[in-house]
Amino acid sequence: MRCWQWKSFQALSLDELYDVLALRQEVFVVEQRSIYQDVDGFDRSAEHLLLHMESQGTRLLAGYLRVLSPGVKYPLASSLGRVVTSPRARAQGLGRELVARGLARLDSLYPQAAVHIGAQHYLQRFYEGFGFQTQGDVYDEDGIPHIDMVRPAGGTR
Repeated sequence: MRCWQWKSFQALSLDELYDVLALRQEVFVVEQRSIYQDVDGFDRSAEHLLLHMESQGTRLLAGYLRVLSPGVKYPLASSLGRVVTSPRARAQGLGRELVARGLARLDSLYPQAAVHIGAQHYLQRFYEGFGFQTQGDVYDEDGIPHIDMVRPAGGTR
């Protein structure tokens, strides 16, 4: 069973926050071998999408992302980021569903705003499938090639 929840930072329980930070560290720091400061000051301003699933009788944080309103990270655009699926829940299309839900949330809250992301370069085609267009050149962020991408307001999914 899948349980999707949107929560503000203040509404996250300590256990939920711990699980979010542990999953992000497991994937972005350990698995991707990128030593960087994951806690970047934006979590308090974000809305957080958590996907919980039952796995062998245990509740698992299977997926996560955060969304930011216009002006928080980018001057005129909203943003989504920290899109992650648990290694124990991959190959089920959860990443695509996470992004679709994140974009739907941003579209409902900020219909006149573009969505700006800093995507890992290898995911460029994935995000193009959601209407994102590349902006600028590939750059290094914490040892991983990234590219800025923007989806115009009301973009296609």
